Parts: sequence; structure tokens; C-alpha cells
Amino acid sequence: MSTVRIQPTDVRIEPTDVRIEPTDVRIEPIKPHIGGIVHVTKEHLLDEQTIALVREALEQRGVLVFPRIHLSDTEQLAFTDRLGKRVNYNRKAPGSGAAGEEDVYTITLDKEINTQPEYVLGTFFWHIDGVTIDQPLPKATLLSARKLSPSGGQTEFASTYAAYEALPEKERKELETLQVVHRMETGLRPVFEQLAEEDLARWRGMSEVMVHPLVWTHKSGRKSLVIGTHADSVVGRPIAHGRSLLVRLQEWAAQPAFSYRHEWQEGDLAIWDNCGCMHRVVPYDEKSGRRMHRTTIMGEERVAA
Repeated sequence: MSTVRIQPTDVRIEPTDVRIEPTDVRIEPIKPHIGGIVHVTKEHLLDEQTIALVREALEQRGVLVFPRIHLSDTEQLAFTDRLGKRVNYNRKAPGSGAAGEEDVYTITLDKEINTQPEYVLGTFFWHIDGVTIDQPLPKATLLSARKLSPSGGQTEFASTYAAYEALPEKERKELETLQVVHRMETGLRPVFEQLAEEDLARWRGMSEVMVHPLVWTHKSGRKSLVIGTHADSVVGRPIAHGRSLLVRLQEWAAQPAFSYRHEWQEGDLAIWDNCGCMHRVVPYDEKSGRRMHRTTIMGEERVAA
């Protein structure tokens, strides 16, 4: 059996510059292959030119940050709706609608809001949203910082486009032949010392066991890796071999060349391409009251082969 070898990188991916024309919005690259800071005022956030530039930059930069823009839930939903069709796939999870808006999901470990903290604790590990739901993958996620923890709580993003593109051609071609099994319970397993049967039954009732290609060829022609802690095994490979490969690909994608850690300030808004990035949060004290408000844009492409 052949083995994919992921070599240490001295990558030479040419960054794509975002074309900036309107004077009311400016997008500043953060790192060569990921991240952009959007400089725009609220009064121009919903302008047609701003929306067009944000859509273009999101495809190119993977994650965009709007520093201290301080959007209300109503304003965040309006921005979400201008970028695409909204979706709330966590409608049954604690925190959905807690802020008063049905399609705003409150991410917190505050026990008064979140009675099932495993869904938030699971975000401490690399993941892509919606991989274990039988529907098109959510296109993008918007997250605004409402209350921060004194320590921890940064969000990290890794470009699965750039990670794939930097692999040697031979390894890319071998990975393109592989299929991966994704399970919600696999993504939540690191949260628990032991998994209770009632928890397993609940998670299995909320999700599907999905088989996705390891390399996703998008309608645009670009290719990305579909990886994360929810990736359980590689079809046709011994468990240890497949899981070792999946862990090494996570490590490859998370290296500094392809990743960005955002240090939140209250009022920040971040939006990321959920089809081309995996993400995770740095652990924080559950007593801190950290609270983030999330909205989601519906996708149009299915990953499953």
C-alpha cells in the first residue's frame, strides 16, 4: 500500500491581490495566503460595491475581519442576507435564537444559555461546519464578538485551498483518489473521557455518517482538502493508516503559511469561506461569559461523491 508523504514546506504560492476600486472600502491582506482586514463604515457596509468586493475577497482570502464594526443582530442579519441566503442548521441546539433573533446562534459556555456545552467544546478542535449534515455545505459563516474572555478565545483559520495547492503533484493526485468517512461523534469524542450511549444516540439522530472525497473539486475548478476532527477514517485503508494520514493533513494545513489566528476585540466581525477553510477556537474559561453571535450563509455545492 502506498503512503502519502507530507513534506515540510518552503511554499511558493503566489498570493492573489484583491482589486480595490471604491474609495469607501479598502481590503488589506493579513498574510500572503489567508486573511484580509476590511476597512469600511457601517453606512457603506450594504453598498452594492462593498458586497461585490467582499464576495470576491472572501473567495481569494478565505477569512475577512471587520474591526470593531459593532453590528447589532439586525445589522448582521441584513449583511448576511445581502451576501447570500441565510441558513440556521443549529436551530435545535441550545443558543439558537437566545439573543432574540431566530437565525442568530449564540456561541457561549454560559450554562444559563447553553445546556449542552459539548457542541461549543468541540469547536476547540479543527473542523468545517456542516460536514455531517446531508445538505450542501454552508458557504460562509459570520461571527461577531459580543463579550470576550480575559484569556484564550482566539479563533484560528486554516486555508484548505492553499494546503492542497502546496502539496507536491504526486501527492495531490494520490489524495484525489481517496474517500473519507465523517461522523459527528468523532468530532465530539475528544471532549469526553468516555462517550455515554444516550449522547451517542442523540448525536446520531442529529447528523448523518457522510462519505466525502478527501479532495473537493469545486464548481469553480479550485480544489481543497475536506478534513477536520470529524474525519474518522479513510475508505479502503486500515484504521491506523487512514487516521494517521488525516492527522498529518490537519497539521499540514494548520502550519503558519496557511493559517491565521484572530485576536478578537469586542465589536469585531469575521466572515470566512466555510468551503475553503477549517477553523477552531483557543480554549477559554467557561465562567468568562464569552459570547459570540453567529449567522450562516447557505451553500450551493455538495461535497459528497
